[in-house]
Amino acid sequence: MAERIEQRLEDRVPELEQLERVGLFTRKEIRAVLRKASALEYKIQRRALRKEDFINYIQYEINLLELIKKRRARIGYSFKKDEIENSILHRVHSLFNRAIGKWKEDVQLWLSHVAFCKQWNAKHQLSKVFSSMLAIHPNKPALWIMAAKWEMETQLSSESARHLFLRALRFHPECPKLYQEYFRMELMHAEKQRREKKEFEQAKMDLGEFNYSEEILNGEMARIIYRDAAQKIKGVEFHLALLSIAKLFDFTQDLQKEILESLQTKYADDPLTWDYMARRELDLGSLQSTEHTTKQMKVSEMTQREERCCAVFEEAVRAVPTEDMWKCYITFCLERYNRKTNSEELKQKRLERMLGVFNKAHESSLLPEALYKQWLQLLLEFNLFEKATEVAEAATKRFSMSVEMWQMRLQVLIQLKSDDVTQCFEEAVKHMKSKGTLPLWTLWVEWSEGTNSKEDTEALYQRSLHATTPAESVTMKEMYLDWIYRNGGYKKVKRVFTSLCENRPFSLDFFRKMIQIEKEQESCKMLHLREYYERALREFGSTDSDLWLDYIKEELSHPQGKPENCGSIHWRAMKMLQGDLVEDFVSKYTLLQTGHL
Repeated sequence: MAERIEQRLEDRVPELEQLERVGLFTRKEIRAVLRKASALEYKIQRRALRKEDFINYIQYEINLLELIKKRRARIGYSFKKDEIENSILHRVHSLFNRAIGKWKEDVQLWLSHVAFCKQWNAKHQLSKVFSSMLAIHPNKPALWIMAAKWEMETQLSSESARHLFLRALRFHPECPKLYQEYFRMELMHAEKQRREKKEFEQAKMDLGEFNYSEEILNGEMARIIYRDAAQKIKGVEFHLALLSIAKLFDFTQDLQKEILESLQTKYADDPLTWDYMARRELDLGSLQSTEHTTKQMKVSEMTQREERCCAVFEEAVRAVPTEDMWKCYITFCLERYNRKTNSEELKQKRLERMLGVFNKAHESSLLPEALYKQWLQLLLEFNLFEKATEVAEAATKRFSMSVEMWQMRLQVLIQLKSDDVTQCFEEAVKHMKSKGTLPLWTLWVEWSEGTNSKEDTEALYQRSLHATTPAESVTMKEMYLDWIYRNGGYKKVKRVFTSLCENRPFSLDFFRKMIQIEKEQESCKMLHLREYYERALREFGSTDSDLWLDYIKEELSHPQGKPENCGSIHWRAMKMLQGDLVEDFVSKYTLLQTGHL
């Protein structure tokens, strides 16, 4: 092994001598490079190879290349690149090949090699890397697309890109992304040929052997791809993706028309088809911008275009009366309303239209649950309180098992300071039973704290502990403890804590809150702190190492503490803690003993 390493280091000597001779590196730096290279070589020649060692070596060589590049720029020296940089580049490629040979399944390693080749313009090497990578990972469409894109855009080889896409489609005959990129590539190729032909014609040059097929120039290859893909891949999204690509090219009107007709024929009942057809009206018949176009004319034209969109949406909700269709219509109205405009008239029309569409969807009982919240926010924003109350009530009737709907209705009533809040809370709890009602109870007690008497609020807290599920009651216990302390003082919170401890489950924060309350007292008693820590450790002693450490710190720092107890606490912690927590506890305890924690 040592002989092999020595040979590799000797192979470096010519390039290092050149670096010193041309003044890019000093003799001291050359020695440092040799030492580092020797250490890195030993690591990658071991019997048990590690990927990190190869990555570190490669990164070191790349950093060296970057440093040489900067120093060349600084001193203005650009010769001897074959003897210096090319030697290092060859070594990096060799390292990548060894690493990839060992860890073929690591895609990130392949991509790092690809990125390196691109950065240093190693086209011949990159072609080999892509070839090997696709042979090992033919099941990843993104890699095929990357290789084809490089062939098309960097190598300017449409034929090679086409060949790669066709190979990829044999492995992935139903991959939408592959078809989309292949479709785009053929249109780009057609556009490139059209541009070339136009330049030849403008220069009045004889085309000679250049034969430009009219079919390719008109995008017939892309049409063939579309027809083939349409038979294998179903769904509106795919058709719309191809249509959006075709719209980027100005010679695809016939192709766009074919895709659109296919969309309307095959997916006439799909909301996305109607959504596209409606939004398309925004782009049609736009006013030509001239010097004489006034602000009022622009507003008028935009109003007309939006009304045409809405007319299509109105037809859509009659033809396809579904929640998804109404959602598309409302989303469009919200988008238009949120667009900035200086015209108050246009903004008002958009608002009226949007609120009208919300109302129609609601009356049809087809307004999705998620959109009720947005509707209510708008109604409250524009001070339509009566309508907001009515809508909130209707929403809870339609989605009576939705906690969010009840929460939303209650928030509306609280905001409006209605007298029906308590009645609504009772109704919500009755419908929802106990599971998942924590948001309702927290909202109720928070409202009660600011509105009702202390007695009513305490009764509500006690009721919530029984009404929620055991897991949810944990949060209510924390809130109850905090409220009692703020409103009843230390003695009362101590009684409540003792009573709450009779019913599991608990949270660690519940005990920590009580410990904190005790520490805030003027006559903080260590006896009480020990009781709270012991209770907490019975519940969380096996899963929380910090709790044991805090207990030890308390014994050490409290005036009434007993440092001699720390040994037994440490022994108990070692017995109770599980898995890696023991090691974590030992390291922290050592830091505590040495005064570093």
